[in-house]
Formats: sequence, structure tokens, C-alpha cells
Amino acid sequence: MVPRAERVNQLIKKEISLALEREGDFPPGVLVTLTRVDTSGNLIQAKVFISVFPESEAEKIIAFLHKRVYHFQQIFNKRARMRPVPKLIFVYEKQTVEAGRIDELLAQIKREHLSG
Repeated sequence: MVPRAERVNQLIKKEISLALEREGDFPPGVLVTLTRVDTSGNLIQAKVFISVFPESEAEKIIAFLHKRVYHFQQIFNKRARMRPVPKLIFVYEKQTVEAGRIDELLAQIKREHLSG
């Protein structure tokens, strides 16, 4: 049996991903992805982790999401049939950036090894 917090994480990820896709209004060429959701054990809040490409646009996108958090919260509240409904908090996903940087460094080492 899947713990309740995990089911809530899956529900939030599904609903907010759809809402971001439909109503995100992101600039052309900017890819915004919901990577994971981490709901607190008491279900009071949920951190919604967002990845942004190109990385240079991340600060603007997170600021935009913080301004519209109430809108996305309302969308989720209407879809969720539960109480309490977790408060959404958008967070920039740093793990994907770090993983990308590691991939870059490994590729660079490989190129240097092959040429040297």
C-alpha cells in the first residue's frame, strides 16, 4: 500500500504539470518541467520542484510562479478531494542542474583523454 503522502505527491505532480502546460504562459524557447513533489508528513505543505531550461531563465520563471502560486493553488484545490489541501511552494530544482554540470565535466574529461 502506497503511503498517503506519496499518493498526494503523485496527484499534485499530475495536476500541476497539466496546469503549467495549459496556463504557464512561458516565453518561447523556455522549457519548464515539474520534476518532483515533496509533501510534508502532515500534508500541510508541498514543495513543487521545477526545472528550467535554459538555466539563465530560472530566476524569472520561479518569480513568475511565486506571483501566480495562488492561481495554481486554486486549480489544485478544485481538483483535490481531500482535506487538508497542501499549500504549494514552488522550488527551483538544483539537482538537475548539478547533474547536467557533472555530465558536462565527464564529457570534457573524455574529450581530453581521447585527444591526449
